[in-house]
Amino acid sequence: MAKIKVYTLPTCPWCMKLKAWLVEKKIDFENIDVSSDSSAVEEMTSKSGELGVPQTEINGKMIVGFVPEEIEAELAKMSKTKKTKK
Repeated sequence: MAKIKVYTLPTCPWCMKLKAWLVEKKIDFENIDVSSDSSAVEEMTSKSGELGVPQTEINGKMIVGFVPEEIEAELAKMSKTKKTKK
Protein backbone atom coordinates (compact mmCIF):
# COMPACT_ATOMS: atom_id res chain seq x y z
CA MET A 1 0.00 0.00 0.00
CA ALA A 2 1.06 3.58 -0.62
CA LYS A 3 2.90 5.46 2.10
CA ILE A 4 0.57 8.26 3.22
CA LYS A 5 1.58 11.23 5.35
CA VAL A 6 -0.98 13.77 6.48
CA TYR A 7 0.29 17.17 7.64
CA THR A 8 -2.23 18.74 10.01
CA LEU A 9 -2.94 21.19 12.83
CA PRO A 10 -4.98 20.04 15.83
CA THR A 11 -7.39 23.01 15.55
CA CYS A 12 -7.99 22.73 11.79
CA PRO A 13 -11.54 21.52 10.99
CA TRP A 14 -10.55 20.34 7.47
CA CYS A 15 -7.68 18.37 8.98
CA MET A 16 -10.14 16.65 11.32
CA LYS A 17 -12.47 15.87 8.41
CA LEU A 18 -9.60 14.45 6.35
CA LYS A 19 -8.39 12.20 9.16
CA ALA A 20 -11.94 10.99 9.92
CA TRP A 21 -12.47 10.24 6.21
CA LEU A 22 -9.23 8.24 6.02
CA VAL A 23 -10.17 6.25 9.14
CA GLU A 24 -13.67 5.61 7.74
CA LYS A 25 -12.13 4.35 4.47
CA LYS A 26 -9.68 2.19 6.48
CA ILE A 27 -6.70 3.92 4.87
CA ASP A 28 -3.55 3.80 7.00
CA PHE A 29 -1.70 7.08 7.35
CA GLU A 30 0.95 8.83 9.40
CA ASN A 31 -0.33 12.02 11.02
CA ILE A 32 2.22 14.82 11.31
CA ASP A 33 1.22 17.70 13.60
CA VAL A 34 3.01 20.71 12.12
CA SER A 35 2.13 22.87 15.16
CA SER A 36 4.68 20.99 17.25
CA ASP A 37 7.34 20.15 14.64
CA SER A 38 9.09 22.99 12.80
CA SER A 39 11.12 20.58 10.68
CA ALA A 40 7.84 19.03 9.46
CA VAL A 41 6.66 22.50 8.38
CA GLU A 42 9.87 22.95 6.39
CA GLU A 43 9.51 19.47 4.88
CA MET A 44 5.88 20.09 3.92
CA THR A 45 6.47 23.52 2.37
CA SER A 46 9.56 22.38 0.48
CA LYS A 47 7.54 19.57 -1.11
CA SER A 48 4.38 21.51 -1.95
CA GLY A 49 5.33 25.18 -1.91
CA GLU A 50 2.24 25.69 0.27
CA LEU A 51 1.86 26.53 3.95
CA GLY A 52 -1.85 25.66 4.33
CA VAL A 53 -3.11 22.44 5.89
CA PRO A 54 -4.22 19.75 5.54
CA GLN A 55 -1.73 18.35 3.07
CA THR A 56 -1.59 14.71 2.08
CA GLU A 57 1.52 13.11 0.65
CA ILE A 58 1.07 9.83 -1.22
CA ASN A 59 4.38 8.38 -2.42
CA GLY A 60 5.81 11.84 -3.05
CA LYS A 61 2.73 13.53 -4.57
CA MET A 62 1.34 16.38 -2.47
CA ILE A 63 -2.39 17.08 -2.31
CA VAL A 64 -3.24 20.39 -0.64
CA GLY A 65 -6.60 20.58 1.15
CA PHE A 66 -9.23 17.93 1.77
CA VAL A 67 -9.83 16.62 -1.75
CA PRO A 68 -11.11 13.03 -1.49
CA GLU A 69 -11.30 12.58 -5.27
CA GLU A 70 -7.60 13.38 -5.71
CA ILE A 71 -6.60 11.13 -2.81
CA GLU A 72 -8.65 8.23 -4.21
CA ALA A 73 -7.24 8.79 -7.72
CA GLU A 74 -3.66 8.74 -6.41
CA LEU A 75 -4.33 5.60 -4.37
CA ALA A 76 -5.86 3.94 -7.46
CA LYS A 77 -2.73 4.81 -9.48
CA MET A 78 -0.53 3.32 -6.79
CA SER A 79 -2.67 0.18 -6.69
CA LYS A 80 -2.39 -0.27 -10.48
CA THR A 81 1.39 0.25 -10.37
CA LYS A 82 1.74 -2.31 -7.60
CA LYS A 83 -0.33 -4.89 -9.53
CA THR A 84 1.72 -4.50 -12.71
CA LYS A 85 4.98 -5.03 -10.79
CA LYS A 86 3.86 -8.46 -9.53
